[in-house]
Amino acid sequence: MIFIDNEKEIPCPVPEETIRRAAQQAIQHQRLPAETNLTIVLSDDAQLQELNRDYLGIDAPTDVLSFPLDEPDPETGSRYLGDIILSVERAAAQAAAIGHPLEAEMQLLVVHGILHLNGHDHAEAEEKARMWQAQAEILTALGLGNITIREE
Repeated sequence: MIFIDNEKEIPCPVPEETIRRAAQQAIQHQRLPAETNLTIVLSDDAQLQELNRDYLGIDAPTDVLSFPLDEPDPETGSRYLGDIILSVERAAAQAAAIGHPLEAEMQLLVVHGILHLNGHDHAEAEEKARMWQAQAEILTALGLGNITIREE
């Protein structure tokens, strides 16, 4: 199950179903069990900056952070992959700067976050190529094959 957490009541014009569909497509692409659970937290730059500083030592806001857990849910026994925290504020700014819809940017960030939860990284050129290829395949399956993927 894909949980969407918006306890901070961050204004997000992207429907939760669109966010879930991106997550489901990434789960399917990565051949994870259909009953894989994860949480997507909708947040803002302030919280992402705090988390980025506390966990990665980078005192700056970012668009998405992933916190892998990969443990069985004690209640259901199904796999709990982890948490993804998205800055809706940063996503909106990036979408405007690149020139594509916020909906596409949010889906890209969800896909990117799930790939990180599943062990992908982009620190090395070879890893990055594999991760960007997976992102492109998932986005194409979502009908977003024409959006620009930023180089980090």
